[in-house]
Amino acid sequence: MAEPVCVVSGVGPGTGSALVRRFAAGGYRVAMLARDAGRLADLAKQVPSAKAYVCDVSDQSQVDVAMDRVEREMGAPSVLIHNAVGGGWGTFMEIDPAMLNRNFQVNTMGLLYLARRVAPAMVTAGQGAIIVTGNTSAQRGRANFAGFAPTKAAQRILAEAMARDLGPKGVHVAYVVIDAVIDVPWARERFKQKPDDFFISPAAIADEAWHLAGQPRSAWSFNVEVRPYAETW
Repeated sequence: MAEPVCVVSGVGPGTGSALVRRFAAGGYRVAMLARDAGRLADLAKQVPSAKAYVCDVSDQSQVDVAMDRVEREMGAPSVLIHNAVGGGWGTFMEIDPAMLNRNFQVNTMGLLYLARRVAPAMVTAGQGAIIVTGNTSAQRGRANFAGFAPTKAAQRILAEAMARDLGPKGVHVAYVVIDAVIDVPWARERFKQKPDDFFISPAAIADEAWHLAGQPRSAWSFNVEVRPYAETW
């Protein structure tokens, strides 16, 4: 029997790569979606069961082309993880309105485009999982996140609408609120004085996504929060 297929969007050096490695280690063939062809090629060399698909998820035509290839070359995905993210900082008076629109296209519309492609086959199969990586901006609008938080809040509500629709059809939808600074090089540089346990490990996030993808249907989670033990909340 062929190995199941997992699609991961937004495969970068942090959470995206960790997700690819975790699901590959668990026996999945992984379709990696991102805009950076070189980064994808490097990771594909390290993870034999992963394959690169260059795609800007904010562009529906690119999503359709990439998913056509995924389905043709790997088969119908049984897991989708929407990890692609568009972000930026500034108050509502400071931001370029175009940034808010761009972030909405990546965070919310990208989820819509991808989910609409994979959900029908999952429903037919009577099983599958769609997991979205989010953050606390999905739950609150701080002053300097005016160009970002509205798009993550919309993303979370879209995921909730999907969960209520797809859950009774056998497809699990979950939203992971990452209430932490992810341990990637730029964050280490920005928070030089912080101890190791200030950061959340990308591998730990990937482990939680793995857990969600395998949850028994008698105990599905939707809104899941992860944070370092010392994080104030």
